[in-house]
Amino acid sequence: MLVSVVVVTYNSSAFVVETLDSIANQSWGEIELIITDDCSLDDTVSICKKWLTRNGHVFTRTEMVEADKNTGVPANVNRGLAKVTGQWACFPAGDDSLKPDCIKLNMEWIASNPEVKVLLSKVDVFQDVFCNDNFLNRIPGKPFSPKSIMAPSRNVESQYRMLLVSDRIHYTPSLFIHTQTLRSVGGFDEEYTLLEDYPLWLNLTKNGIRLHFMDKATVNYRKHKKAINNNEKKNLINPNFFKNESFRRAYTYPNLPLDVRWSQRYIWFVSNLFKLRLFRANTNFNSSLHYILITYLNPFKYYITIKKSLFPQLKKREFYEE
Repeated sequence: MLVSVVVVTYNSSAFVVETLDSIANQSWGEIELIITDDCSLDDTVSICKKWLTRNGHVFTRTEMVEADKNTGVPANVNRGLAKVTGQWACFPAGDDSLKPDCIKLNMEWIASNPEVKVLLSKVDVFQDVFCNDNFLNRIPGKPFSPKSIMAPSRNVESQYRMLLVSDRIHYTPSLFIHTQTLRSVGGFDEEYTLLEDYPLWLNLTKNGIRLHFMDKATVNYRKHKKAINNNEKKNLINPNFFKNESFRRAYTYPNLPLDVRWSQRYIWFVSNLFKLRLFRANTNFNSSLHYILITYLNPFKYYITIKKSLFPQLKKREFYEE
């Protein structure tokens, strides 16, 4: 069965060859390689083209997709998705690498579980270089714990409700998805350029497509200063938190209980104070002050606590889980 690997690049010249080599060295034979670049300012495109000239014969099909202007990760991924002809697809970034049996393990698991349309797995996290000395951790730690979104007893409706509260999935590089399923929910939402995958999880689960998990490590993820999602902690509050408020208003707030919604809105209002120069810096004082304001002075949190004490069964509901 043909599997499409869509490599998503932007200024990835320092690492992309390592990514491509890891795909060429897969133990799975039928692979379509698509590289989609978001108008890199370095020589990523020329490096990829030279690599394809030397190694393209390894694959069933290859294609290089280039953008005329930078559009953000979701749009870049969707351009690659438009070229996919395989029944299944994965989307490593141009600084990740696939473990040698990544595709094989996913396909074998799917063959044994034919109802699965979305599969995630464990990710090994490294600092700068993929070597034992730079290994940081393996995520997620306890994927099948009762409170985990991947708990075997949790159905798709439960997953959706958990995701409405917050994004629970931080191992997206391992995503392995049925191509038609991804297309059926519109691919990645291009309106929210800073949220590559969170809208996707919500769209999938809202449409009754459960997220499944394989308890094996399949991908290496690299943390480094040049990463698109790298955010230096100069500011106490990540600026993306404020930019993503429009997403929360569209996707999550309308579907949350009123008390949970207003608790989150309270945190939003308080956090805006920490955009001011006096409170902006990531200092111990500012951090403590922010914690006190959103934890101990949040009136909606006290309301929720009282509500759960009066109705203990709420503690088992996703919106109020402890």
